[in-house]
Amino acid sequence: MSEQPLGENTRAVHLPPAPVPRQEPLGTPVWRSATYAFATSQEYADVLGERMPGYTYSRIDNPTSDGFAAAVAALEGARVGGVTGEAFASGMAAITGVLLAYTHAGAHVVAPAAAYGGTYGLMSELLSRFGVTTDFVDMTDPARVRAAIRPETRLVWAETLANPTMAVADLPALAEAAHEAGALLVVDSTFATPVVCRPLEHGADLVVHSATKYIGGHSDATGGVVVGRPGVLAPVRAVRLHTGGALAPDEAFLLRRGLETLPLRVRRQCDTAALLAAAAARHPAVARVDYPGLPDHPGRETAVRLFDAGPEGTRFGAIVTITPHGGPEAGMALADGLRLAKVATSLGGTHTLAGHIASTTHRQLDEQALAAAGIGPAAVRFSVGLEDADDLIHDVNNALTALGRIGERDGAFNS
Repeated sequence: MSEQPLGENTRAVHLPPAPVPRQEPLGTPVWRSATYAFATSQEYADVLGERMPGYTYSRIDNPTSDGFAAAVAALEGARVGGVTGEAFASGMAAITGVLLAYTHAGAHVVAPAAAYGGTYGLMSELLSRFGVTTDFVDMTDPARVRAAIRPETRLVWAETLANPTMAVADLPALAEAAHEAGALLVVDSTFATPVVCRPLEHGADLVVHSATKYIGGHSDATGGVVVGRPGVLAPVRAVRLHTGGALAPDEAFLLRRGLETLPLRVRRQCDTAALLAAAAARHPAVARVDYPGLPDHPGRETAVRLFDAGPEGTRFGAIVTITPHGGPEAGMALADGLRLAKVATSLGGTHTLAGHIASTTHRQLDEQALAAAGIGPAAVRFSVGLEDADDLIHDVNNALTALGRIGERDGAFNS
């Protein structure tokens, strides 16, 4: 008895599957499927119940996104081993995942006074509504951190390189203080990347990245990732599953592709940033330059001790914060006077980006909090890109010189 021919709609739905190559693809496959089919109902139940490996639904797990998280874990955990990762839809989603995993009503967090504005806002405005308290302290001083820790402290939160002051965290000392109190050390290492420093090697329990920045490296994808040992990471995974902050496979493909050139890009950016910082520090219109590669930066010694070095010397990161003389108007005028560097949000891409800090990335901080963080009202953050160093320095010098002329003419920036 012959089989009934399938109708055109059924044929269109049930097309032959694409071949799975036996040879290893050098490019990462993008698995765009939201859902997966099973041979039996029991297999479906076993995979969903995590009794056997597999995929059910891309909000839970996706092969491309998993591959990206595993790749970051391999770089961050290269010298410690046994590290896994969880990919999130953004850096803030990753930060939120860690904080929700390890805090509850009555819990306490110690965080940097110079924390990224999004982190500061999440801790001070959102988590506080659920009974979580945070002390924002100078994380470069382990004694102050120890003094801030309480019996209910669950997390010590640090940034390898603080945003935007480039303060350098003494990670081993912070890890010791946190662990003595039964807390975890969580490090946002977005500014450093594994090319500059790997916090797990210095005692951190979890490392967070906004992968949108240096990891992706081309300003064309948004994502976040948390890495650590499986037992510590498990509660973070549970939050990701409950809240649905999964990384999309197309974004995961772009972010993982960025990892392959990460060392090349970051080394070049660090070299250029060092030259820009030194040039800006010599300009008469500049009141202050924050860059740990400068001889007078308070974090230089710690950076030399903890950060990677190559033939070019210690890698101090690729963010330079320049504070001209004057108030907020001076900072905005400096950013607006640039022609090569772009006024834009984010960082870590191929283009050099600049932004007036108090009105943008750290707008969540009031004047008192900005002062406590060491952020001047005129400060401008530069994310150094891949342009030639001479061209970039010329652009910034021209903007600073024009700023100085305006200030001399009418005193607009002397307040």
